[in-house]
Amino acid sequence: MRNLTALKIKSAPDGKHEDGGGLRLVKKGDSGFWVFRYSHLGKRREMGLGRWPFLSLAEARKSRDRWAAILESGRDPMPVRQAERDAEKGDRDKLDPTFAEAVQIVFDGRKAKLRGDGTRGRWLSPLELYITPKIGQMRISQITAADVRKALAPIWRKKHPTAVKAIQRTKIVMSSAQLMGLPGNPHVVDMARLQLGLVNHKPTPTPSTPWEDMPALYDRLGAGHVSHDCLRWTALTVVRLDASRGARWSEIDGDVWTVPADRVKGQEGKVTDFRVSLSSETMRIAHAAHEMHGEILFPGMTGKKPIADRSLEIALDKLGELGRPHGFHAAFRTWAQDTGVAYDAAEAVLGHTLGTKTERSYARSDLLDRRRPIMEAWSAHLTQTQANVVSIGTRKR
Repeated sequence: MRNLTALKIKSAPDGKHEDGGGLRLVKKGDSGFWVFRYSHLGKRREMGLGRWPFLSLAEARKSRDRWAAILESGRDPMPVRQAERDAEKGDRDKLDPTFAEAVQIVFDGRKAKLRGDGTRGRWLSPLELYITPKIGQMRISQITAADVRKALAPIWRKKHPTAVKAIQRTKIVMSSAQLMGLPGNPHVVDMARLQLGLVNHKPTPTPSTPWEDMPALYDRLGAGHVSHDCLRWTALTVVRLDASRGARWSEIDGDVWTVPADRVKGQEGKVTDFRVSLSSETMRIAHAAHEMHGEILFPGMTGKKPIADRSLEIALDKLGELGRPHGFHAAFRTWAQDTGVAYDAAEAVLGHTLGTKTERSYARSDLLDRRRPIMEAWSAHLTQTQANVVSIGTRKR
């Protein structure tokens, strides 16, 4: 039995109005909402169908009839509707994920090529700090250039290098999503970059101690203190801090220290173990550190992990030294240049890649024998002992 008509509804007073078959309109003023009232397994329930007048009487009856048929089949309409909504949401998330979801999808697809599954290079960091908090919950199809611009505007000039990383990785996410068939639009990132404007940013090199001043610094680094010993080791070997502070006794064989590939800078799968020729001074430090600390030559406070990067910087700060550990590379390289060390050998000491891919496929030597006298000469410079730098550095073999 149908009790309501469109005309009756318009003239009806506020309150509850029954149409029959469990359909009820709860009216207040010029609006209201439809309810389907039913009983399932002896329990009375009320299921909202939508708002009137946006949902007309005819549409409300059609919806009621559908759920009444579900009830007639023995199922409870409300859990059935929730299951349908959950499935619809799942389909939507797959077809149009949020930016945060897209970031995770893209990162999962890329991390096999990143060092430490992306943790070492902190690939996600710029996105998690500056992009995801602002647009992470937006569907990628809805993201505009203005959204990206607003997210990056506060740091575009103040922290420009970080902002550049963030916008580059945002474009990687949107481009990758588009290639996956998702509605990501990388052009909005390009437009945002134009809206943010040009920045006259001059990169600041890592502070470096001049090679002429390295002996004085080396002398001020007292033996027996973990941070000072690690800094001396880093200066002597001129390897990167991840490799240096993680040095282990078991990695040393004779006068050769082999740094495992997982501590060598480079793309996952494209780096190999790196051999370092140890001078007599470097070997002295290794033996002393092993005798004092065991397997991990330069341990942190707990003794279970290597010393932290920051501890080494603090040690230099206390000495009033502006140069940073990474600057030891520049000190060595300038020393090598000024003293006539062969270019290829000097680059090999630093682990730099030379030549084209084809050239490297044939020239496979790591020049370890040529590096030995160079490392002794560099050690002699740091410790201010005698060494024939020029003749040793340029000798060809």
